[in-house]
Order: sequence, then C-alpha cells, then structure tokens
Amino acid sequence: MVKRVLILLSLLGLALGARYGLGTPISEDLALQYDLRPAVLPDGRGLPPGEGKVEEGGRIYAEKCASCHGKSGEGYPFNRLVAEPFPITPDTEPAEYAIGNYWPYATTLYDYIRRAMPFGAEGSLTNEEVYHLVAYLLYMNGITDADTPINQTTLPKIRMPARELLDLDPETKRRFPWLTLP
Repeated sequence: MVKRVLILLSLLGLALGARYGLGTPISEDLALQYDLRPAVLPDGRGLPPGEGKVEEGGRIYAEKCASCHGKSGEGYPFNRLVAEPFPITPDTEPAEYAIGNYWPYATTLYDYIRRAMPFGAEGSLTNEEVYHLVAYLLYMNGITDADTPINQTTLPKIRMPARELLDLDPETKRRFPWLTLP
C-alpha cells in the first residue's frame, strides 16, 4: 500500500513539474538577466577594476539617486543614506540608520549599489559609476575626504565607524567565524 502511494505521489510530482516547466533548462539569455556577478567580500575580493571620485559621484547621485534618497541623502521617500549620530546606540531609531552610522564594511556598500540600485533599473550602473557613488556617499557621511580616490585597493582599507558594533559569534568569539577578514 505504501509503495503504491509513493509511486502515485511520484507520478503526480512529475506531472505537476512538467505542467509548470520545472526542470526545464534555462536559456543563456535568461541566465544573463539574473546577472550572477560574484559577491564583494569585506576584504575586497570580488571588487572589479575602476576608480571613483567624489565630484563625479555627486553628479551621478543627483541624476540617479536623489529622487529616492533626498538631495543630500537625508531620505524620502526611501531610506536615508547620510545621518548621525555616530555611533548608533540601542536607543537610536531605525529611521536614523545610514551608511555612516550602521554599515560595518565599505565594500558592502559597493556590492549593494551594484546589485540593487537604482530602483527599477537594478544593475544598470557601470562599475565606474558605482565607484563614484561610493566615493560620494562615504564623503557625505564624513568617512573619507573629498580627494580620496575609491578603488579596489583603497575601498577595503576604509574603516567604517559602525564596524565595532557587530556582535561576536558566541561560540568562536569572532565576528564572522567562516571568513578570514582584514
């Protein structure tokens, strides 16, 4: 009896799989739409070549980001990107979280912008444009100077103010026990 039920369930699963196209090979064009780029790790692995400057980042921000994040990153209608206090405390409201007081790694900023921005045209920015935006946003948060170039060598070396806020893994007493971080 159990064997018949298992066979019946298997046949039903195959029929449903065929109906919904499960197991159908993905075309190369469709795979390109998913844009499976390598992740950028905190130590900079995965960062592409390129370099960003604050001035150019400000121009790109005004054109592609300000309508969602405010003229100076103050937020509205979406999250703020520039804010104080430094550092945040348990009493800080989540609406006050921003790049400078919440993000622990500058490389994560690059990775997030490259994958998820601008809203509605995700992944449309070039690597250079992303570097320019990262340079601008780090400058606006008071983390870098206006003349600091941002590239695959300098970005991983930037120490974010919120890095110390990361909780330690309770077993290993390390922040990310599965990674070797700088």
